[in-house]
Amino acid sequence: MTTTLPVNFDSVGLDAVLADWVCALHDQGVEAVLVLGPNPTGGRDDRQVLAIHPPRLLGAAQALAESRDFGASWRDSDAPLVAWQDISKSSMDSGSRWRRLWLAHGYQTLVRVAFCLPAGRAFECFMFSPKSFADRSEAAVLAWSAFNIWPMLKRSIAEQRVTLSPREQESLYLAFEGLTARETALRMDCSERTVNYHLSNAMAKLQTDNKLAAVQRACWIGVF
Repeated sequence: MTTTLPVNFDSVGLDAVLADWVCALHDQGVEAVLVLGPNPTGGRDDRQVLAIHPPRLLGAAQALAESRDFGASWRDSDAPLVAWQDISKSSMDSGSRWRRLWLAHGYQTLVRVAFCLPAGRAFECFMFSPKSFADRSEAAVLAWSAFNIWPMLKRSIAEQRVTLSPREQESLYLAFEGLTARETALRMDCSERTVNYHLSNAMAKLQTDNKLAAVQRACWIGVF
């Protein structure tokens, strides 16, 4: 199986964002952060490691991404968008290889924050701590930090995953809003032919053959 490295392995800037985030959370006991996202060409449960810090935890991160924990069935339930979990409690359960790996690295607790996407997908931010939390207020502080940093973090990840020109991105976004090519042309002050040209380029970069799929894949990548 081919291993896909997370995008921050190719981006000093993105890894610096993650490192600064971990540093900011040091007083709360966080020593590692992980971002998972949907595989744009996969099924509802197929996830990829988008970013991990520190990088030495890549194996444990990939084990979590390959598991079904916090997957589609979790998202289809009434499960909260913010989850706090003691990793050790189910470390010996079947299918919990990722828990054993994180425990082996010395981590006891995780806080997960989900950012929902169309068609049952989600971005997931995980914050790992070597200590056990005494109450929910500690998890709430971490969740708030994830919500604050997410816009910048998502933008940095998206820029590393696909490069769309400003006009290509604008054409896709207006299609996402439900505008036709003619309406988009009026909004962008250009010809309908130019809009279709930008959409065609965007579809090629996103490896799709229709506008709807391109819009959906752009969402899953984090373009908007």
